[in-house]
Amino acid sequence: MIDLKQRNIIVTGASGGIGRASVIAFAKAGARVIMLDRDVAGLNDTVEIVQSNGGSVHAIPCDITDEQAVKAAIDEVVERFSVLHGAFNNAGIEQSHLPLHEISAEAWDRIIKVDLTGVFYCMKHQVRAMLGAGGGSIVNTASALGAVAIAAASDYVAAKHGVLGLTKAAAVDYGPHGIRVNAILPGIIETPMILRLSQEDNFANQFQALRDRHPIGRFGKPEEVAAAALWLLSDASSFVTGSSLSVDGGYLAI
Repeated sequence: MIDLKQRNIIVTGASGGIGRASVIAFAKAGARVIMLDRDVAGLNDTVEIVQSNGGSVHAIPCDITDEQAVKAAIDEVVERFSVLHGAFNNAGIEQSHLPLHEISAEAWDRIIKVDLTGVFYCMKHQVRAMLGAGGGSIVNTASALGAVAIAAASDYVAAKHGVLGLTKAAAVDYGPHGIRVNAILPGIIETPMILRLSQEDNFANQFQALRDRHPIGRFGKPEEVAAAALWLLSDASSFVTGSSLSVDGGYLAI
């Protein structure tokens, strides 16, 4: 079993889906997990789940699109727990589901602000904390669409390609300082967002084709992405940095 005992690990987007599954997995591995999310009710639910199973967790309501809020959250972690060992930057939102020429400037800005700039803000202040502690590990959630594209998703595709570039650049900048930076590329994962979309008339008929695009024959589960993030945050992946780990059921192999 992978061991994260005595590690302080941040998870963003922690109130549900991949984030919640990761909080549970990291806590089970012995980490103290600091959860960041703007969904306070969801944070409280995750705290209850983790604590009921004997895990250690601390919640900080935070909007990752607000740099000062992110800085304050990281400062709180360092002040309260002395050191930050790792972070899983997982928070994100879905695309507008429109072709490029129909995407409004406001919709574009919203996706980029959450899915790319928010990751930048988190990494910037996480790195600052880790430099003072001698190193650490950062994992960013990108997407299979960080490597390829589909129709009606140019905003999301651009943001997730940016996350991969940001991950590689940071790995180069901070490898000499003992900070590893990697990305995960999930395929379609059965999160609440995906389950909601599968019930909408506009998208329900697309889901069998999407399922067929995954050679493994099914969509992924949040716990499977959490397991990959757990490995990348642990010493088991000590020679891995600047990498993009596909957790996609073979989506990118086709």
